[in-house]
This record gives sequence, C-alpha cells and structure tokens, in this order.
Amino acid sequence: QVRLVESGGGLVQAGGSLRLSCAASGLSFSNYAMGWFRQAPGKEREFVATIRWSGGSTSYAGSVKGRFTISRDNAKNKVYLQMNSLKPEDADVYYCAACQTFPTHIAFLYDYWGQGTQVTVSS
Repeated sequence: QVRLVESGGGLVQAGGSLRLSCAASGLSFSNYAMGWFRQAPGKEREFVATIRWSGGSTSYAGSVKGRFTISRDNAKNKVYLQMNSLKPEDADVYYCAACQTFPTHIAFLYDYWGQGTQVTVSS
C-alpha cells in the first residue's frame, strides 16, 4: 500500500524556519512528481510547491516564492520543504502529495496524499 508520511511540523515564531519531510513507500518514487499543499479547516487545499521526478525543475506559489524550497532525495524516497521567513499566514496543515502524470499545481490530479503535518506560526 502507498503511504506518504509527513513530519517536521510544529510551532515556530514568525521569521523562523522549519523543514518538513515526507517519506514515501509503496510506490516507484522516482516516477512521481511530488508536491506540497496546505489547507486550513473548511477550505480547499492550496498549492505550495512542486518538483519534477528527478528534481531540478521546481515551481512555487507566489506567496512562498523566495522563502520556501522544495527538494527531493530519490535514494531515500523523501521530499522536503524548507520553509524560511515564516509568517503567521503560513500556519496551516501541510500535505505531501504524489502525481504520476506531471508536476502540477492542480490538487485533484495528484494520486496520493499524506495525512498532513501541522505548522503553527506565532507572531
């Protein structure tokens, strides 16, 4: 069975940093583009970042560009989201997702999702 397990969330002060990790199992990891999304209760999931199968090509939401960095380690079946200069509006549940088709910001195109990890930013 496919599993995506996020970790690294927590409480951080505004301006601080966190690194989220996503460990994947049960799929051919290098064949999937990976993405990060975030979601507040009662709202739709919001695109954050995506990275292609072998890394290199990345894309970011305008709200996080220059502050967040997505990366992947195919040898470890992991994808990361380095979050710097965090703002209170970044506080959300962050989800890791896998897409076999292509790197995309469209949530419904992703094949698998993790359970999410909570990020809280205090001012």
